[in-house]
Amino acid sequence: MSPALHALWRPLRRALYFTHRWLGIAGCILFVLWFVSGLVMLHVRFPALTPQERIDGLPVLDLAQVTVTPAEALAQLQLAALRRMALEQSLDAPVWRVIDVKGNHHVASASATPLSAVTPERAEAIARGFARSATARYLETSFDDQWTLPNANSFDKARPLHRVAIDDGAGTELYVSQKTGEVVRDTSAFERRWTLFGTLLHYYTYAPIRRHADFWRQLVLWTSGLAMVSAGTGLIVGVLRVRLRRRYRGDSATPYRGFLAWHHVLGLIGGIAILTWVFSGWFSMGPNRWLSHSTPGNAAAKFGQAGPEFTHGLPGLHTLASAPSPAKAVEAAWYGGRPVWVVSDAAGGRRSVDAATGLAVAVVPEDLARATAASYPGIAADTPALLTEPDRYWYARHVPPVLPVWRIVLHDDAATWLHVDAATGQLLSTSTSDSRLRRWLFNGLHSLDFPLFLKTPAWYLAIWVLSLAGLVVSVTGVVIGWRRLAK
Repeated sequence: MSPALHALWRPLRRALYFTHRWLGIAGCILFVLWFVSGLVMLHVRFPALTPQERIDGLPVLDLAQVTVTPAEALAQLQLAALRRMALEQSLDAPVWRVIDVKGNHHVASASATPLSAVTPERAEAIARGFARSATARYLETSFDDQWTLPNANSFDKARPLHRVAIDDGAGTELYVSQKTGEVVRDTSAFERRWTLFGTLLHYYTYAPIRRHADFWRQLVLWTSGLAMVSAGTGLIVGVLRVRLRRRYRGDSATPYRGFLAWHHVLGLIGGIAILTWVFSGWFSMGPNRWLSHSTPGNAAAKFGQAGPEFTHGLPGLHTLASAPSPAKAVEAAWYGGRPVWVVSDAAGGRRSVDAATGLAVAVVPEDLARATAASYPGIAADTPALLTEPDRYWYARHVPPVLPVWRIVLHDDAATWLHVDAATGQLLSTSTSDSRLRRWLFNGLHSLDFPLFLKTPAWYLAIWVLSLAGLVVSVTGVVIGWRRLAK
């Protein structure tokens, strides 16, 4: 090394040691919390009501009572444009549940029975029916709490919420929208207890912090960013201090003993994993709005729609009463340029039927190609490809993904992909090249969602081994830091 480089290297090396030493004292405490909470999250997820759980809890639709068409319901609500409209049973009467283009939730009667206010007593009755329980106890009505924080799954548009306890031995609590009478969330005592040390600890989403969205975001960005510097400098220092040829005393590759040696050696082994974990966690917050390219306009929201919206009559709906499996929810939609009912039945099935005749609708590539051309005029698209099993972009770790689905690849600037439910013809998701790259930079690096691990128990083993190694590195760092501060 030349004298000039040597003179430059000495202060640089000193800065590396200094930065890692003092950032690591605080950073290792964070790493311990992150690794412990990550292992909890591996087995206990944040409470959520999945779409299938919500359908399972609904009563069977009494289609004979339905006398109000979608158009009449929208006229009552004084709405024209909307995002979703579905028919469901609310206790003893069917109702139309509507979400408008702004995400606001509405409800209108679908029968001759007028709507009843969702009082605490009615919320108790709804909760009893949903949970199939003989007893339910009203707890409170609130705008938000720890499990329904602001901006969580659009709860803001369904508030206020009645919280009702279920006597089922599991400490289940249901949240019922005072606006619509819909159950929007369920939690159990087990979930609430362990999530305090899992998701809430991992992402700092305790209510007093998460209510302040900008402060929470900056807190995550800065703590993970500084932790990333700590891990990166530690990895460099670890490499500088290891000797594989000219060994230290006792033929050791590390100059350290005790906790310092454990910290050094395991830091070298698991340093890359630790660094990629903290980087991907930092990146998940979208710093500087990187990779935020999206499909222009709202064409995706109108996929498959044509003609006057929601002019469905009721004859086709009433034919569903004779289906082998009774309907629990029926959504008003479009497919192939004509109105359809998208039916979710008691057996867990999904299908689309013609709104006029009630006959089953076959979802075919030709119709999907026409819908794509109408929604994305002037943009070429590949022939729809049918997926019958999960792949690297269409998968879910904890809830099985909808299958089969049609994938439609567009040749637009955003490289948009569409995934369409093969059973109903309804658009399930859109993705762009940016969102697919984010999938690798976050889900890949942070959750190890690589094709090799998606279908095997090896994923759990890899997470546990790497987390325990990282935990040992972090705990030894805390001990080292405490001893240094004590001096």
